[in-house]
Amino acid sequence: MKNILLVGNPNVGKSAIFSRLTGARVVISNFSGSTVEYTKGRSKIFGDIVDVIDVPGTYSLKPNCCAEEVAVKMIDEGDIVINVVDATNLERNLYLTLELIERGLPVIVALNIWDETKHRGISIDIKRLEELLGVPVVSTCGLTGEGIREIASKMKDLKPKQKEDVSDQQRWIEIGSITQEVQRLCHRHHTFLEILEGLSIRPVSGLIIGLIIMVASFFVVRVIGEGVINHLLDPLFENYWLPVMNSLSTVLSKFSFLHYVIIGKLINGGIDFGLSFGLLTTGLYVPIVMVAPYILSFYFVLGLMEDFGYLPRLAVLVDNVMHKLGLHGYAAVGMILGLGCNVSGALSVRLLESRREKFIASTLLSIAVPCMAQIAVIAGLLGARSGRAVMIVFLTLLLLWFIIGYILNKVLRGESAPLILEIPPYRRPHFRAVLKKLWMRISSFFITAIPYVLLGVLLVNMLYAFGIVDFFAHIFSPVLKNIWGLPPEAISALLIGFLRKDVAVGMLGPMGLTLKQLTVGCVILAIYFPCFATFIVLFRELGLRDMLKAAFIMVGVALMVGGILNFIL
Repeated sequence: MKNILLVGNPNVGKSAIFSRLTGARVVISNFSGSTVEYTKGRSKIFGDIVDVIDVPGTYSLKPNCCAEEVAVKMIDEGDIVINVVDATNLERNLYLTLELIERGLPVIVALNIWDETKHRGISIDIKRLEELLGVPVVSTCGLTGEGIREIASKMKDLKPKQKEDVSDQQRWIEIGSITQEVQRLCHRHHTFLEILEGLSIRPVSGLIIGLIIMVASFFVVRVIGEGVINHLLDPLFENYWLPVMNSLSTVLSKFSFLHYVIIGKLINGGIDFGLSFGLLTTGLYVPIVMVAPYILSFYFVLGLMEDFGYLPRLAVLVDNVMHKLGLHGYAAVGMILGLGCNVSGALSVRLLESRREKFIASTLLSIAVPCMAQIAVIAGLLGARSGRAVMIVFLTLLLLWFIIGYILNKVLRGESAPLILEIPPYRRPHFRAVLKKLWMRISSFFITAIPYVLLGVLLVNMLYAFGIVDFFAHIFSPVLKNIWGLPPEAISALLIGFLRKDVAVGMLGPMGLTLKQLTVGCVILAIYFPCFATFIVLFRELGLRDMLKAAFIMVGVALMVGGILNFIL
């Protein structure tokens, strides 16, 4: 079976073409580094089944980071290379093109983002470019599918071109000669988006714009999330699902074990979806009603910012602050992704250059960046009793993010690397692409979250039923009671937190905690350990030794911060 590699600079639309060729669902964004590891799919091209591989972006065949090393190692595995080139930035992209041709690989050049060339006054003579390079050249637009069939047709009888390997200087001279001959630029005035691009990275105007975008984003997330909960999902559960559960509760008998597992406890004689903790009550209500609307709205806003191209500008703006924490500005993008799901944030540390930066970023992410599911449950549970308590939780996490980062930067040897980042132009998001990405992320949430939530609720009931919670509560009682001021049964939430943190926070609700205990409990659950899925990614990215070091810091910080909050609140 043939291997077809999609190779190109970062952020040139390889993933969009991969999606078109294979039909696979991949996340596509307007910033470099959205593909941190290769993605493989299959396609049928003229009767032949082929493997199509989306290779991480690289600027040349001389790698400068881990993602580029992965890309270069894979080059020789390809039977055909589709070199995806940003048509709006031909000169820079041709360096890799010439390297690929000199390597003797069968290459097709896909001049992607072709639609943007018309908006930017760029004209490229494709036939002449084909003659000069000696390989097929096709204009494409990955988002609309333009040129994809033509790429497939060019694969037939494709042969490598014999070209002499030259020095860097000779290669750049050749690139200058090619672009001068095939490319024409027309004079035009700056568009509104181009003016906004400049304003977005200047110190004063950039901070004002950044502040407006952040406030507007959280406002939109809250309005959409609360709107879906209050006007759609909560009435649906109360009016249609509650009568079904009441009937089932009557059939099962409220004192039976089956009732305890499926319906949960009756609160004041009735079912409380937030507190009963049964599989079909709280187990469905938490992920579908309390969490999913905020996940939906957050990923919708994030998708718009990704496709518009704002995130790299945010990275530039916060670069100085991030250097105080031992990181550079691009780590901020991983932190924002971590707000959606910590697993995505943990995966993004691969883009950081040094082991030191990866360790600091992973530790900060695990301790001080709660995922949106956890944020939603904290806001719902604690916000119903006190807005001030919610502020205390998130301000504590923000302070920890700065303090721990500052300390790690001072204690760990080495320095943070300078930020070398390609800033893409602002592009109007394709609404269909944003919705497709939103659907992929929200369906992934339902597929992965609901089974874990149901498993978590089942485990909690089993732990209580077999007295296991009492056993651990007795062992950890000195820490829970004397340091954190929590009742011994809070150990059940800490145990389930390994599985799902949102479920763990939700478990604090039925315990009858005081407002102070609930606040301390939410903070501890946020910082003491990441969920199991994030742990797996940390192990893969950091290795066992550094993962254990990070875990040791998490436990130490949880002990100390929980004790301080218990003392001062």
